[in-house]
Amino acid sequence: MKPPRRRCGLLAVLVALIVLASLQIQYHHLKDDRLNGDHTFATTTTIDQVQWRTGAEGLPRGIVHSHSDMYLRPLWDSGANPKNKNDNHTALLAMAVGISQMQNVDVMAHKFLNQNYTVMLFHYDGNVDGWRNLEWSDKAIHILAHNQTKWWFAKRFLHPDVVAIYDFIFLWDEDLGVDNFDPRRYLDIMVSEGLEITQPALDPDLSTDIHHRITIRNKMAKVHRCRVFLFSLFCISKYHLFS
Repeated sequence: MKPPRRRCGLLAVLVALIVLASLQIQYHHLKDDRLNGDHTFATTTTIDQVQWRTGAEGLPRGIVHSHSDMYLRPLWDSGANPKNKNDNHTALLAMAVGISQMQNVDVMAHKFLNQNYTVMLFHYDGNVDGWRNLEWSDKAIHILAHNQTKWWFAKRFLHPDVVAIYDFIFLWDEDLGVDNFDPRRYLDIMVSEGLEITQPALDPDLSTDIHHRITIRNKMAKVHRCRVFLFSLFCISKYHLFS
């Protein structure tokens, strides 16, 4: 009976050595990956320099990116984003909207689309088809979810990695009057003053529904300190704090 026991003991030792060797190999592979910065979403190299993990070799080149954007592209067009090379800034306007405010949203969308900025509408009333007759409707991005707020939409559809390509994020209410508002001029002032989170001041002579006196425009200065979160504008470097 002793020889079988000896064989079992040798077999157990052999299995233990194999397991130990495999663990050591796996450890060294993980260590090398860390030293070489080998991860699927590389942030310090171009996408052509991404080091693929085992099992990802079959993915088409260019399918993995560290960031995305909201630019609309036809399936047959794989070109670069449509940003105008003469633009100083890129911006995204996102609003939770209902069909009752379509006329006001129409004015706002025109101002931003005319500057080649992206417009995204969150439809909280479920009515998307009612906007189809607007000539710019196909240029905007439409997302539908019943009875949700702009912050609910923003936290789910405006992830920092998705909007990182933009310099500024306008997260506004649908009832803001913009007859005298110039998006490009506003961003120029924001940059020149070194501001990161702002909102436009309200004109007391033109605004009939002012809920907070601190939002009234100070005609003696370009900027002042008071601000609420009804219609915020974020510099992209600070947007992640609220997303």
